[in-house]
Amino acid sequence: MQKKVVILGGGESGAGAAILAKSKGFDVFLSDKGQLHQKYIDILERENIPFEQGQHSEKKILDCDLVVKSPGIPDTVPLIIALREKSIPVISEIEFASRYTDAKLIAITGSNGKTTTTLLTYHLLKNAGLNVGLAGNIGDSFAWQVAEKQFDYYVLEISSFQLDNIIDFHPYISIILNITPDHLDRYGYSFQNYVDSKFNIIRNQTASDRLIYFEESEVIQTELNKRKPAVGTLGISLATELEAGSYLKDGKLVSKINGRIFSQDFSELPIKGPHNAINAMAAISVAQLVGLDSAQISEGLKSFSNAPHRLEQVEVINGVTFVNDSKATNVDSVFYALGSFDQPVILIAGGVDKGNDYSQIEELVRKKVKGLIVLGKSFEKLKDYFSGIVPQIFTTGDIREAVAKGQEWGVPGDIVLLSPACASFDLFKNYEDRGDQFKAAVKNLVSQ
Repeated sequence: MQKKVVILGGGESGAGAAILAKSKGFDVFLSDKGQLHQKYIDILERENIPFEQGQHSEKKILDCDLVVKSPGIPDTVPLIIALREKSIPVISEIEFASRYTDAKLIAITGSNGKTTTTLLTYHLLKNAGLNVGLAGNIGDSFAWQVAEKQFDYYVLEISSFQLDNIIDFHPYISIILNITPDHLDRYGYSFQNYVDSKFNIIRNQTASDRLIYFEESEVIQTELNKRKPAVGTLGISLATELEAGSYLKDGKLVSKINGRIFSQDFSELPIKGPHNAINAMAAISVAQLVGLDSAQISEGLKSFSNAPHRLEQVEVINGVTFVNDSKATNVDSVFYALGSFDQPVILIAGGVDKGNDYSQIEELVRKKVKGLIVLGKSFEKLKDYFSGIVPQIFTTGDIREAVAKGQEWGVPGDIVLLSPACASFDLFKNYEDRGDQFKAAVKNLVSQ
């Protein structure tokens, strides 16, 4: 008798999980409480996979053997609670897909820097000729690729939401870049719950596997000391010369792994700032672990092009540089962004606050920010916190007005930086939409 699999959520990961489930002989049904994108409707119909949208048919869903849940659905919703009460396993797409591939998994998590590190790691491996896929919280569905392609390696960007629903997911190499308060509304406003979710990435790793982590993160160090995991560890440091691991010294990225030494001037890379030194060292560490030589690593580092919305220079107008860092959806990201500039900054921030603690950036803001433009429907918290710290503050709900105010305040040499510290859903579809509208508003200034 066919096992019944229900896919909850019909976005990229859900559609991919449905295709993989069908290819493995499951009786598949996909359910999405919202409206499906036409792209996925067409795919499901083409594959003859039954689906519903605009509702969850609870009776049908509860009559299944396994549920693959979208990371966007919290574990606390009544339907998930009902499934667990019936002892029906609820897993994530990354868990489901990992059960059907023999590829070596390189899994990358952290509150910040995941995407850059994932893209750079993938680029280094692919550029060197390895047979490697890119998936997780980026690109095409992991499950979909497992169903239709054959890779020797997968580089996976993994969010805490995806890690919440794993059982046997087992990376060959895992990376924890940092853990700072984020998504606390999803974790009962408990930072420890969020930390525990991130550390799920190593739960199935053994002594023959490797965890790469940032040594200066007190949170990560505390957890490693407490957990004493079996996995072999390799550190990354901005402050200490490591016997084994990667570190920044005298402007050079140095990596000592398996008796091999790699060294590269950080200034030669297309990505800048201390946070990107961490990201680069993580990717270099992976490259060394999988056997790339120094020439391959160096060439890959120099030819890398980062994703949009991450400290992306848009235009220089009358000597004022406009930078799009819309992906900075938490305070820690803004800390790294501000640390990347020596020039005076006009900061555009705001949106949906996720329980932010602005004391993390208070000192940097005091030193570097000459003006704060608060963009969003709820501006009181940001405005109140930085009143008396920043010389001038302006509030608006219009991205074009924010950009125009940045130009008005700016003088040659200044940086107008969109680095919101908040989610985007009050005014925009997502952070990409926010960044795209920022770029369009800047381009409009050029044409005037």
